Amino acid sequence: MTHTSRLAVLLAAVLLLGAVGAVAVLRAADRSGSRDRQQAGGPAVHAGSVSLRPGADRRLLVRNLAWGPHRDEIASVPAGRPQGPRTASGVKCLRFHAAAGTAICLQAEHGALEDTYRAVVLDAHLHELHRFPAAGIPTRARVSPSGHRVAWTVFVSGDSYAGTNFSTRTAIVDTRTWAIDDNLERYAVVKDGRPYHASDINVWGVTFADDTRFYATLATGGRTYLVRGDAAARTLTTLHRNVECPSLSPDGTRIAYKKRAPGASPDAPWRLYVLDLRTMAETATAEHRNIDDQALWADDATLVYALPGDYGSDLWTVPANGSGAARRLMTSAVAPAYVR
Repeated sequence: MTHTSRLAVLLAAVLLLGAVGAVAVLRAADRSGSRDRQQAGGPAVHAGSVSLRPGADRRLLVRNLAWGPHRDEIASVPAGRPQGPRTASGVKCLRFHAAAGTAICLQAEHGALEDTYRAVVLDAHLHELHRFPAAGIPTRARVSPSGHRVAWTVFVSGDSYAGTNFSTRTAIVDTRTWAIDDNLERYAVVKDGRPYHASDINVWGVTFADDTRFYATLATGGRTYLVRGDAAARTLTTLHRNVECPSLSPDGTRIAYKKRAPGASPDAPWRLYVLDLRTMAETATAEHRNIDDQALWADDATLVYALPGDYGSDLWTVPANGSGAARRLMTSAVAPAYVR
């Protein structure tokens, strides 16, 4: 065999091996893609139109965590059939909330050296209206009942509320004028009836009563407080200790929140409680696991919140009055919002 013939045989062998390898990779990718499209035991997810407009049926919107091409997209299901097929919007959010035809979507923008974040206000068809740069990792988001105000919280440093080595930044935007309060720590604080000043103040977890009044968590001196905020007066007034990530009930009378339970592990310190704003009486819910979320009121009697699941988080529900038991509402989902 001549030298030229040997080279030809060698080249043919290399090409054949390359082809075999390519076919194997493509088949593996196809099998993987099939698993993504139909996650074993997971919900059915398909692309479609998602709207915040009220319809014939009440709907639940979530960030879909089911593996597949629609992971991290905002998806919709009938509120009465939360385990049913999901309609995915194509809009990806890390945190999400919606009310009255307005939504807030906190997103990551992946760069070559580091990620940056933004807060995007969406209309009733989930189309972008306005965007703002976000100073850190998204963690909480809320829309006022009228849709005229949106709020978000990010971690400026740290990535967990469990310890003390973190710093947050919370902003509120008026969706009619796009005016922004980009740091609620600048508000005047009234603590225990007196003006209060400290360099270690953190504010997070806004929940709106209306377009002026809201509630949030304020941390200072190693303690957390429920504060009532007044956007017109730019004040924060402490109401109750040991309250984090408050959520106001639809009737405006109670706050659901996570509370650091005595004797709990420092790595899993929170239990879910409800505070009566008229009497300041606390009620422990029947959920006894660690809750690191800002619970949502499905109605005046029921709370929805996230717990770790096989694909990131599952949604659970529990009565707000301390009765009953916790039950799984929806798998592979987080950041719920009801379209009423």
